[in-house]
Amino acid sequence: MPLLKYVPPGTIVAVLLVLIASQLFFAFLRYRRRAYLPILLMTAIGFALGQGWDYLGLPSWRLGQANLLPALIFALLLQPLARFVPRPGGQPQEPDQSNPNPRT
Repeated sequence: MPLLKYVPPGTIVAVLLVLIASQLFFAFLRYRRRAYLPILLMTAIGFALGQGWDYLGLPSWRLGQANLLPALIFALLLQPLARFVPRPGGQPQEPDQSNPNPRT
């Protein structure tokens, strides 16, 4: 696989950590309206903020090239905002009022 030599190992570790953390947040955090994609998006943004924290040189706990502790904290703090992420097709469509009995 010659393409993998161009991908830094920290990127692979960060992507796996985002996927694992988003699954854990989806499974264990309770909110009224939840969908997986907004939780995944907020987790990815949290990990990006954690990487920015590391880029600034602030203290952190790292796992290889990936910043772990501030990234998890940012991702956890952003989870309540997942319900405000717009989703395509998220609003139910109104039924057609011209046909009151759709089975006939």
